[in-house]
Amino acid sequence: MKLFISVIATGLVAAIASCAGSDAGSAQGGFVAFTGGRVLTLDGPPAVTDALILVQDGRIVAVGPGDAVPVPPGARRVDLGGRFVLPGFISSHVHISDVAGPEDRAYTDENTRRQLGVFARFGMTSVLSLGGEQAPAIRARDTQNSSSLDSARVFVAGDIITGATPEAAREQVAQVATLKPDIVKIRVDDNLGTTPKMPPDVFLAVIDEAHRRGIRVAAHVFYLEDAKALLRAGVDMIAHSVRDKDIDAEFIALMKAGPEGDVPYCPTLTRELSTFVYRSTPEFFEDPFFLSEADPAVVNRLKEPARQRAMAESTSAQAYQAALVVAERNVKAAADAGLLVVMGTDSGPLPERFQGYFEHVEMAMMVDAGMTPAQVLRSATVDAARALGQGDVGSLAPGRWADFVVLDRNPLEDIRHTRTIASVWVAGNRIAPRPAPALRVPDHN
Repeated sequence: MKLFISVIATGLVAAIASCAGSDAGSAQGGFVAFTGGRVLTLDGPPAVTDALILVQDGRIVAVGPGDAVPVPPGARRVDLGGRFVLPGFISSHVHISDVAGPEDRAYTDENTRRQLGVFARFGMTSVLSLGGEQAPAIRARDTQNSSSLDSARVFVAGDIITGATPEAAREQVAQVATLKPDIVKIRVDDNLGTTPKMPPDVFLAVIDEAHRRGIRVAAHVFYLEDAKALLRAGVDMIAHSVRDKDIDAEFIALMKAGPEGDVPYCPTLTRELSTFVYRSTPEFFEDPFFLSEADPAVVNRLKEPARQRAMAESTSAQAYQAALVVAERNVKAAADAGLLVVMGTDSGPLPERFQGYFEHVEMAMMVDAGMTPAQVLRSATVDAARALGQGDVGSLAPGRWADFVVLDRNPLEDIRHTRTIASVWVAGNRIAPRPAPALRVPDHN
């Protein structure tokens, strides 16, 4: 199966031609023809050169070779100049409004729009905010099915379920359900032995109550045995890597036997990276792609010698660095076993988990862990859309939103080429550059 190229059936061609002939005004007002792109496929066939993507009112009408797709008279044309085109990236674990630069959390419409703009400019055209959002993100989610959308799409989990008893947890699920979340989230982790872990009777109650209301459940995990217990209970998503032990045949079988089929596995390798990388100044602080959106105040704070020394001496940082080695082995094992691995980062709950940029770091880390570029690109597009249960995004096919990324270089050859962004499009609208020029980050004195 060719994932991103739709075969243009005779009936579809006839329908477009009929529309163009009978209502030229509508064609002039609603059609955009993106020409001259190289649409990538991720299952072996080469890119389609000189491809044409026909869009009407924000949705794809047809995709195929330029000489096979009729363009209605008066359609606006956008020349992609031979660049590489693939669906907009989807990050399956982020947080939107939890940060506002170095300041406290800002659950406002302005901050939510700003953060969604950051994700979009980095090519993340859809994100799953996995816990903690309030009314602004809900409003953004509820108004995004629009042909005028010009930021990343957001899907939400609402408040993380933290009830201490089964009864309290069920009541909290009921409260979150009023927001019509796309998923709900729980944490089953003791944070390296420093906090109580949600007990089985509570997470069983959460899963039962959520499923009774038609809502899926994602679980933050660390330990293999907890992940297995959650899978037996019917959890719908594993929201972090298993980091204490190598995954085994039982875990793999449970992941493949979820209530709706394959259970998504979201590694969030950069979550571990963020716990120890700032013990010195990381190389990416010199990356212009990073600096295009980085807040200088956050960067300067992370370069403070006292802060770097504290991280270098932190026992928890050392433990999470060791856990990353296990997580990387498990990413490869999960991919080799055919599990539904999806890209996500847990970016956003802290300002040092840089939204949008860390998604590109995550994809590179997944390749370094042993996945192929094609597997990683699937994890950030079609597989992520499947995991989110969103049929309108994740691939370039008729009827889906025209959310796509245009790259100067081929990421199938080097996953780091995802950073060569020429343009990003959401609902066929070009994402504008950052409103103000990026500030140069001064050297720390």
